[in-house]
Amino acid sequence: MWQRSVCVGLLALALGYLCLLGPELPHSALRQLSASLLGGLRRARSLEGRVVTAWQAAIVRPARGWARVAVGVNACVDVVLSGVKLLEALGLEPGDGKNHVVLNSRQDLKEAFAHFMEKGAAAERFFSDAESFHHIARTASEYPGAQLYVGGNAALIGQKLATDPDLKILLCGPVGPKLHELLDDNVVVPPESMQERDEFHLILEYQAGEEWGHVRAPNANRFIFSHDLSNGALNMLEVFVSSLDEFQPDLVVLSGLHMMEGQSKEMRQRRLMEAVASISDIPTDIPIHLELASMTDQDFMSNIMHQQVFPLVNSIGLNEQELLFLTQSASGPHASLASWSGVPDVGIVSDILFWILKEHGKTVDRASDLTRVHFHTLAYHILVTVDGYWGNQVAAVAAGARAAGTQACATETIDSSKVFLKAPLEFATSQIEAPSKIILNPDEPVVHWHREGISFHFTPVLVCKDPVRTVGLGDAISAEGLLYSEVYPQ
Repeated sequence: MWQRSVCVGLLALALGYLCLLGPELPHSALRQLSASLLGGLRRARSLEGRVVTAWQAAIVRPARGWARVAVGVNACVDVVLSGVKLLEALGLEPGDGKNHVVLNSRQDLKEAFAHFMEKGAAAERFFSDAESFHHIARTASEYPGAQLYVGGNAALIGQKLATDPDLKILLCGPVGPKLHELLDDNVVVPPESMQERDEFHLILEYQAGEEWGHVRAPNANRFIFSHDLSNGALNMLEVFVSSLDEFQPDLVVLSGLHMMEGQSKEMRQRRLMEAVASISDIPTDIPIHLELASMTDQDFMSNIMHQQVFPLVNSIGLNEQELLFLTQSASGPHASLASWSGVPDVGIVSDILFWILKEHGKTVDRASDLTRVHFHTLAYHILVTVDGYWGNQVAAVAAGARAAGTQACATETIDSSKVFLKAPLEFATSQIEAPSKIILNPDEPVVHWHREGISFHFTPVLVCKDPVRTVGLGDAISAEGLLYSEVYPQ
């Protein structure tokens, strides 16, 4: 760090001396030397500092912002603690990892946690045994250092949006006494949405490089599990939709469909059709954002795509695991890819995002409202929009990336010494068609490209070196991206 400071000081002295000698030098030589020295000064600043400075200029409020946002329908209390320490407290020995669609026992929990910790990937699972879960939850909540937070995608998005004093937030979900106590005063909860007991979700965190037996985490992330029946049945969906008439929102944010995976196939199918009917009742002039989350049942994901859920919403938010699962479920581009290796390839991600809007988005011939997808992964974000429907997306994608850095590091603003640039500095925009090659300029970190009436906005993320809390990052990112987005009246 001190070498950079010395370099900057010497360059500044040289520039000052050059100005003193200016009258004795030819004008062209003076201009060339000044440009060279100024370029050296810029290069002496960190890449991260240059990105932060550029974001500050790019992040501007939309001309027409939101005033009232309704958010539903999954809400709970998150119990956050070290995954390794909880498993040790439960007397579970480290062993080989194995993926489980549903957790039926402590053994399943141990294997699933090890599986995803080794990948450094986020995941969420349903724990089927109520008695065993409640014992684990009690152990977790009483563990020294365990922290209780607002949880559930909808509640987290509502809580994030509520930090804007100009916004009024309605939250519908199973809100118990502890959750109600934790919510921001700016969040309105309808009386019909209150219940006597809280739903608890256990968030098992691990740090980059942390070890459990022979498993070593490549990066920080978390494993989530619960025995959540209220959210699993989407009990508050009808309450949510019926409350919109009185609240009159400018924007609706919907999440929680993934919670239905713990239900039987018949129950899930019936409830999904009822959800479609309820969402259809929302006035078409109110834009709807759907936040996806970790899923394991490809048939269920395919049903969400094809049974009129995607066409009913205007915007979708998802991460790299959900994106890959989505294309595998619907036989989309790169569906044969089993998993990501390191930072997801930008060209592959771009191809899948393009396919989502081309196959399921709004066109002249298709009765769909879907015009926007916000993709976020650890190293970068991409906002993809059908032309003519959304504005201020440069600011929106930059704001989402900034939120990732500040929330992970638990700082008000990004401290460039606490973050690092992990995104590729060069990448291709497609792995299917003739791609453009992008070279990232930290002084202009939001990159734009275009493909058949669809716009892409890319920006790197400044990854926190020592993250304080990873849970809820995706929800904070989507909330911030929506806060800075503007929908064009049609």
